[in-house]
Amino acid sequence: MRNIKAMGLLILALMIGLAAAVYASGWVSRQGSIASNKVVVAVVDIELGSKINAQMLSTVDWPSGSVPAGAFNELKDVQDRVAKISVLRGEAILEGKLAPVGTQGGLSAVIAPGKRAMTVRVNDVVGVAGFALPGNYVDVMVNAQQDKAKGEEGKQISKTVLEHVLVLAVAQEAGRDDTKPKVVSAVTLELSLEDSEKLDLARSVGTLSLVLRNQVDKDKVVTAGVTKTQLFGEKAIVPVSTAAAPAPAPAKPRSPVVRPAVAAIKECVEVIQSSARALSCF
Repeated sequence: MRNIKAMGLLILALMIGLAAAVYASGWVSRQGSIASNKVVVAVVDIELGSKINAQMLSTVDWPSGSVPAGAFNELKDVQDRVAKISVLRGEAILEGKLAPVGTQGGLSAVIAPGKRAMTVRVNDVVGVAGFALPGNYVDVMVNAQQDKAKGEEGKQISKTVLEHVLVLAVAQEAGRDDTKPKVVSAVTLELSLEDSEKLDLARSVGTLSLVLRNQVDKDKVVTAGVTKTQLFGEKAIVPVSTAAAPAPAPAKPRSPVVRPAVAAIKECVEVIQSSARALSCF
């Protein structure tokens, strides 16, 4: 009785093992039938602006149905190209991550077409305490003295002159993967040619400040700037008008005074003749 039970368990175990082997064989055969392509991937972290060589690359099998657009199949197609953005180890090399063919390495490779790179000096405060890192966006503010108008003194004003400006590099570092603040003495910005002219004039007439902004906030706000009078809420002094005083009214002509005529005074002489007296007036 015991032998029959042991034999039954042994047969059951063999059947289960056989079923598992058949299933595993079928799974392996199915996996082998999945079509795949060779895709070039990075074997080390590649910084933006770096020229790619063969030691940085390798090829792996990639399922044909999920090959990313712009991927490469041959190492020779990627060699000597320049990375436009950082590429992590194991990540596929795509055409969109590379600068145009013939581009030399360095910061110039990451400047967008039609843009320019311009460096401005900053300190630990003006540089947003080191938080203006490559890949961030900033606004540029200038504090300067306005031109003097006729009869008036120039006013001190702070105004935002550029908005949503991309930070390409801080000092000599252009990597965008680091999030740790870096206090540097210079920041390189990506600008259009017109904005480059504005920035050059702004730094020559006043003091520049960088204002860090949200990376996805692209809205522009037009302001008139703020002066010292507006900042402290002082009332503007209205100049006193020096208009001429009204001319006095002309004096009324005096009417001539009519005086009564004075009767002419006559002189009289008493004449005595022969005991007769007479009064003669003339």
